Order: sequence, then C-alpha cells, then structure tokens
Amino acid sequence: MRLLGNILWLILGGLFLSLGWAIVGLVLCVSIIGIPLGIQAFKMAELTLTPFGKTVVYRGGVGSTLANIVWVVVVGVWMALGYVGAGLLNCLTIIGIPFGIQSFKMAKLALWPFGADIVSL
Repeated sequence: MRLLGNILWLILGGLFLSLGWAIVGLVLCVSIIGIPLGIQAFKMAELTLTPFGKTVVYRGGVGSTLANIVWVVVVGVWMALGYVGAGLLNCLTIIGIPFGIQSFKMAKLALWPFGADIVSL
C-alpha cells in the first residue's frame, strides 16, 4: 500500500514539490547563514518525495527549540497553514484522506523542523 500511495503521490505533484524544496535548499546553502535553513528544506524535500511509510521523530534540545521559535515566526506558520489547507482539501473525498493525512504530517514538520528526523516505518 505504501508503494501505491507513493507512486500516486509522485504523479499528483509530489515530485514537483520535492524538486522545489531541493532547489530552495540549494539556494539557501549558498551563504553560511542559510545552511541550517537549507538543511531543513532538504528534510522537507525528503518527506515530500515519498511520505507514505515515513514518520517524523522529534529529538529536542535548547538550540533546536530556539531555532524553531525563530523559524515559526519567520516562515513556519505560513508553510504549515498551506499544508493544512491542502490536507483539508484532500480530506473532502474518501480517496483523498490518505493524502490529507500526509499533508498534515508535512505541516507539522514545516512548523517545527529543527531537531526532527525522518525515519522509515
């Protein structure tokens, strides 16, 4: 089921979203200050490429919490709202519910990416 979900996800736009995140990550990694942000964009690209069968595990720390607070204020809220909106639209149909659940998972990562690891189930 994971394979089928990931194939449909890629066909319906996941590949383009993942490429977009990867490009954003590359652009952010041009400067030294942007490297930590670029790494978070690469995390989003990884989860966006094949979200079925993966989960986000949070390990904390003072540094990641402070970085997440800055992230939330600057861009995290808007990115998370976009994913929540997409998830709600996907959940309007029974067929779209699994895709909506994946969008909600990405919203959580978009809101709080520092200190998060993506692991396969």
